Amino acid sequence: MQNKTEILRPETTYHVYNRANGSEKLFLSSDNYRYFLKKYQEYISPITDTFCYCLMPNHFHFLIRIKSEDVLVEYFNSLQSQSATYRGFKTLDGLAKQEAISKLLNQQFSHFFNGYTQAFNKQNIRKGSLFMHPFKRKKISDRNYLLKLVHYIHFNPVDAGLCDNIRNWPYSSYQLLISGTSFFLKKDEIIEWFNDKENFIYFHSQRRANTEID
Repeated sequence: MQNKTEILRPETTYHVYNRANGSEKLFLSSDNYRYFLKKYQEYISPITDTFCYCLMPNHFHFLIRIKSEDVLVEYFNSLQSQSATYRGFKTLDGLAKQEAISKLLNQQFSHFFNGYTQAFNKQNIRKGSLFMHPFKRKKISDRNYLLKLVHYIHFNPVDAGLCDNIRNWPYSSYQLLISGTSFFLKKDEIIEWFNDKENFIYFHSQRRANTEID
């Protein structure tokens, strides 16, 4: 059983996912989906490379790689004047800096979830937490597992009975990856994992046992 609360580290690949509390839904309209991705780009894109994603009514999946330490240090240093959370980070070194980076990475995700929750709660006149805590993340190091995971993420809406073809789900990265639009995705790199776009499409045309992903 893999650790589902892995420590986030620079230049490491993770499957990040989470769901709504209880039987609630994260998204009630297309505007909710769009706003969620907008907040993702605001808080998470500066600290990660994003390869693929799928947003479902009550949960989500992202496949990401944390950016290099140098990029993270530059980014967090740039935030020092904006928030007390980041003050003093510039003077850290060695293990203290690594621990601080890990903490700040988690805080970025917290800011992301909180920012979305506040807007969602205001819009829907609700109170309290929307997401399960802590958010789940699993380190990915095996290439075969990585490819299966890409397939698994994109096939979520089909497996849930929300559509009959992954092309028909508007809230995943599949169409963006096979089109000319890269959006905030590392399109060229993920296509390269499958050698080319044709193999990427073929791989996704095969129905696979998604129960292998845990």
